[in-house]
Amino acid sequence: MKKLGLLVRLEAKAGKEKSVEEFITSALPLANEEAGTITWYAFRIDATTFGIFDTFSDEEGREAHLGGKIAKALMENAAELLAAAPKIEPIDILAAK
Repeated sequence: MKKLGLLVRLEAKAGKEKSVEEFITSALPLANEEAGTITWYAFRIDATTFGIFDTFSDEEGREAHLGGKIAKALMENAAELLAAAPKIEPIDILAAK
């Protein structure tokens, strides 16, 4: 059951919008490798704002994701691609379909 999540907002630097989109969509295979990640979504909010939403059944899965390959790659590329530091918010899932 999905009990926990992460909501990540990413603001692309001017001219880096396509690079941010390609970066987050290319992370799908890495998310598929994570046993503790139940669902993983990459999305666009507007022309420069992107996000990632993922869910986990327990804190161990969430922590593994935060210490995993996607998070590492995001932090390594943040200065080049993003206008501000990623906003990473842990959330509790109250209801899901």
